[in-house]
Amino acid sequence: MASFIIEGGHRLHGELIPQGAKNEALEVLCATLLTPEEVKIYNIPDILDVNNLIQLLRDLGVTVERIGLNAYSFKADKINLDYLNSDEFFQKGAALRGSVMIIGPLLARFGYAVLPKPGGDKIGRRRLDTHFLGIQKLGATFTYCPKAQRYEIKADKLTGSYMLLDEASVTGTANILMAAVLAEGDTTIYNAACEPYLQQLSKMLNRMGARIEGIGSNLLTIHGVSSLKGCEHTILPDMIEVGSFIGMAAMTQSDITIKNVSYNDLGIIPDSFRRLGITVEQNGDDIHIPEHESYEIDTFIDGSIMTFADAPWPGLTPDLLSVFLVVATQAKGSVLIHQKMFESRLFFVDKLIDMGAQIILCDPHRAAVIGQARAHKLRAANMVSPDIRAGIALLIAAMSAEGTSRIHNIDQIDRGYQDIDKRLNAIGARITRL
Repeated sequence: MASFIIEGGHRLHGELIPQGAKNEALEVLCATLLTPEEVKIYNIPDILDVNNLIQLLRDLGVTVERIGLNAYSFKADKINLDYLNSDEFFQKGAALRGSVMIIGPLLARFGYAVLPKPGGDKIGRRRLDTHFLGIQKLGATFTYCPKAQRYEIKADKLTGSYMLLDEASVTGTANILMAAVLAEGDTTIYNAACEPYLQQLSKMLNRMGARIEGIGSNLLTIHGVSSLKGCEHTILPDMIEVGSFIGMAAMTQSDITIKNVSYNDLGIIPDSFRRLGITVEQNGDDIHIPEHESYEIDTFIDGSIMTFADAPWPGLTPDLLSVFLVVATQAKGSVLIHQKMFESRLFFVDKLIDMGAQIILCDPHRAAVIGQARAHKLRAANMVSPDIRAGIALLIAAMSAEGTSRIHNIDQIDRGYQDIDKRLNAIGARITRL
């Protein structure tokens, strides 16, 4: 198990370029299964989850070639469906939650898919009902073996249908969308997720010959086509990494410029950080965070305590609440962090409390943070990263703390952040990888 040794108290100065978006990459990589023609994808992040999915595609028979820095070509003209029933696929698929999104493309093209119960972050129950109910509406049948924890999905023919999703699931919408593009007739998806990554997937599919209307809204209409062709696609910058860098800059009293962030695709994120008291300056498509000797949390208009709660797009992404929580520990003022979507994502706060943060964990979904306005700096600690986003929050805490901290299980951080130690060390951090 790899670890980070972090020497806290160092201010950073310089520029950071965000990696390609992890969540978009997982979607568009699965979409390459929809055509036998070549698909070229650029700005693919070099991170564990994405690399594991690329290897899974190779194992399925996709020809994968590296064509440049963070750029690959994919040609799914020789898919080996027998691999889906192998022990190797079961192990790899179960370890990678993104593997769930191969169901839609495989079912659309071949009428058959197998899925081991997928893994991923330990952040609470993450049901797959939305995926399955939507794909069943298109005509697929599901069989689940509880003993093997394995789903088998079949469809002689997919037919377009109207559906109202029970939740605006991002991966669920992506999976259903990829199945529907090759279904016969029209499909209407209401309460669809509409994150920028879903918009990117939809635009990519349209370039491949799909006919998707309503992109950017929660009402998608898909006119089924008989086949798709190849295309080229460039992945957006990762908004979660951009947000992580904003919080890190304020917490460590650093002066950082984040380059090429695709500002218009960040939604409510910059303004949410401003409500934490952080100065976020937009310079074209860059963001500049000046040094913050202090920052004060805003209140609501009536003077009540600020609340940050996650919500489907265009609301605040749940992936950044861990960062908001840790940044609030050194702000002036108090805030309530309300994590509605995952019941185990706030359990890392006990590590912050051990470091000297004043946090009350009200229940699995809510934490009240009493900012200390830097009157009492966090103390160094020995920690374990439970998931990707808690991992980056703990790294931010360690970088701002007095003394030297250690974070174990940093594979969780590597799953979502490319060479994070090297990139931060280049602008003044002191992080050693063991």
